[in-house]
Amino acid sequence: MDTDIKMSVKATDTKAQYDNKAKQLLGHKIILAYILVNTVAEFKGMKPADVVQYIEGEPYIGSVPVDAGVTNIENQDKVVGLNTENSEINEGMIRFDIIFYVRMRDGLSQIIVNVEAQKAEPSGYDILNRAIFYVSRMISSQKEKDFSNSNYNDIKRVYSIWVCMNMPENSLEHIHLVKDSIVNSHEWKGKMDLVNIVMIGLAEELPEYEEKYELHRLLGALLSQDLTANEKLDIIGNEYAIPMEKDFREDVSIMCNLSQKIKETGIEMGKREMIMKMYNKGYTAAQIADVAEMDEKKIKDIIKNAELLTV
Repeated sequence: MDTDIKMSVKATDTKAQYDNKAKQLLGHKIILAYILVNTVAEFKGMKPADVVQYIEGEPYIGSVPVDAGVTNIENQDKVVGLNTENSEINEGMIRFDIIFYVRMRDGLSQIIVNVEAQKAEPSGYDILNRAIFYVSRMISSQKEKDFSNSNYNDIKRVYSIWVCMNMPENSLEHIHLVKDSIVNSHEWKGKMDLVNIVMIGLAEELPEYEEKYELHRLLGALLSQDLTANEKLDIIGNEYAIPMEKDFREDVSIMCNLSQKIKETGIEMGKREMIMKMYNKGYTAAQIADVAEMDEKKIKDIIKNAELLTV
């Protein structure tokens, strides 16, 4: 296989592995507990370690389809997709990154929480539109599982929490329903708090540790492509007193290795682009090798492979 094609395939595959590992890291209950403490009013002021017990079952990571007709919220403590056992049927479907039930402190009510990770704010569509679609699916998929027939009072509150990296600044915003009285006012019965969207913006630069940015520093360190595994573990373990379980350490280490591979692959592909630009401007292989500080034979191989691709 052509070297450039190999590099592209390798880069794509590594990014997919990185994305999956990032979801797994966010899916650790203690990390989800930190998110809940900072985004759900009932848990505000609690210690994240005490909130872990309210997360029911194991969070489902990348396994529940968003698409209409195949999202189902099983009663009690599981979130499942109708066809998740058949990977072929669900091939190519959009899936929730992380979705799970949380028992409220009253011991009776539950909420359903979805956490989504984004490398940056998307350019192809408005992210709020997608978030609104997600909370709508989380509500509608409860029918005949969490409530039946016309028992709409049994609908569970839903939260779709979006973690967007590489933003201009750190931010945290709660988007929810409000009522505007235009002609007089009437107290309509019902819950205004059923639908909740939380947008968490993470700046490229890690903020200093302070209460205001507690969550941003934790998530920023966890998802950073610049910090080493030891630097991440130092921040997470010492500043947040999060127990460093073996599987957590392994997830952090693997993600850091994947991050390094992405960088190395990107550098290699960047060099190839520079080499071809110089070649197309009339530079000889020897001249390019001198500037790029590379072996002349390797320069010739890169040029040859690139020319074959254009045939």
